[in-house]
Amino acid sequence: MVPSFLWDNTAYALGVARDKVSGNPGPCTKGEAEAFKKLHNNLFANTGDDVLLVFKKYLSKWRAENFSSLRYAEDMLGTNVVFCIDGTQGFLHERASARRVWEKHLAAKHAHSGICLVTGERSPVARLHPPIKGVVGAQPSGAHIVSFNQNAFCSFGKKQGGNAQVSERSAFAYTTALNLLLTSNSGQNIQVGDAKTVFWAHAATEAKATAAEYLFPLLFEPPTSDSEESLEIADKLTAVAEGRPLPEVHPDLDERTRFFVLGLSPNASRLSVRFWHEDSIGALAQRIAEHWRDLRLDPPWKVAPPVWKLLIETAAQGKRQNISPTLGGALMQAILTGRRYPRALLAAVVTRMRADKIVNGYRVAMCKACLARDHRLGFEEKEVPMSLDRDSDHPAYLLGRLFAVYEGVQRAALGPINATIKDRYFGAASATPASVFPLLERGSAAHLASLRKGEKGGLAHWFDREIDQILSNMGATFPRSLRLEDQGRFAIGYHHQRNSGRSTVGGRKQDVHDQDED
Repeated sequence: MVPSFLWDNTAYALGVARDKVSGNPGPCTKGEAEAFKKLHNNLFANTGDDVLLVFKKYLSKWRAENFSSLRYAEDMLGTNVVFCIDGTQGFLHERASARRVWEKHLAAKHAHSGICLVTGERSPVARLHPPIKGVVGAQPSGAHIVSFNQNAFCSFGKKQGGNAQVSERSAFAYTTALNLLLTSNSGQNIQVGDAKTVFWAHAATEAKATAAEYLFPLLFEPPTSDSEESLEIADKLTAVAEGRPLPEVHPDLDERTRFFVLGLSPNASRLSVRFWHEDSIGALAQRIAEHWRDLRLDPPWKVAPPVWKLLIETAAQGKRQNISPTLGGALMQAILTGRRYPRALLAAVVTRMRADKIVNGYRVAMCKACLARDHRLGFEEKEVPMSLDRDSDHPAYLLGRLFAVYEGVQRAALGPINATIKDRYFGAASATPASVFPLLERGSAAHLASLRKGEKGGLAHWFDREIDQILSNMGATFPRSLRLEDQGRFAIGYHHQRNSGRSTVGGRKQDVHDQDED
């Protein structure tokens, strides 16, 4: 029977519980009220706070039979209650003197105290931290950031929480805050890959903090519907992407508002911190706008694709569970800090295109973003175009264009077929061009001859001009192999050429952001 300090249910705090049979108030018979009174009499025996002494006197005079005379007695029955003294501000448990009494009690109760890693003060150390719930993939009962359940994890003879000294108060504070942020209706968490991402703002006013917390998830998960509200939000996000001051987007937005972002991933019974970032909302908005510009293809999206959609494109069979467990955190770090995108992102995209032969707008945009950012940061010499660049002399880009033209020739000559050269040769052509392109060249020559003999002589002439224009900018031989970055540039060239005109794909123009390939 353990009563709580300055709060508890009515059985302990007032000596009255609801009868299980009749549902009416009834006196407690297990000594709950006496335990509550004894705890506070002992704790406040030497206090010098007059308000706490008044509470102590109240406990000695309170009688359970007086409960029915209280206002809202019926609503209060069986619930938790706190206390305040008439004529004073705030609740008793909020008083600094009450907190000191409780901290002194904890220090005496716990044999082990130490310097808290959070506050830097000597305090009783939490042996076990409360569980954190709401992280997808973690145990439903909750998981822990700080946990030591094997001897191999301990050192210097310390056990459990003693190996990472966090005070009882700090452990309660951070777990309570995270559990609140992780609730489904908090509006302050989003899912990025395997990482549950929580965020919060610290501002001079509540309105400024609320505005920042409203904007952040929209930047990562823009609305995709055509409703009036979604279009209005899209206009605001466009303003952010154009670098306009945030107060123009919303009057309560302050670019100086401090913002905090934490990514948590499941790891058996524990939680892993995938990323942690602290900055102003103005700086974060600028970095996200840079991310959108890096992704941009012509014609642009109405709103940039959400991060989760990009990650899905890197997963086998398009399943969320197949996303690399470390890729989401690394991508978020790159977006929030403005540093290079993870090389694993480009590798994953190229691998998926080679495996399933789907070259869509999302995947090409990620290739383009990786290369565009590397160029801006000085890691790539050549700039990456947003749309077809007929003046480019980059071999990988030209090879991608040439592959698209060869595919167009095949479509024009044979019509709808089950497997095009893209289905058979895209992966090899983008990795080892010298082994594939001579074969494609011979096949294209035969198809062009067939076109010239029929009613598509003009189309054959157009293809000849496209091929000549591409080859005129290339060297005399095909490269033996292409590095990873150039394989990404190959896909960009292919996509640009394929979406540049009707004849390129054998009779129709495909939207640059199509999700399904013929």
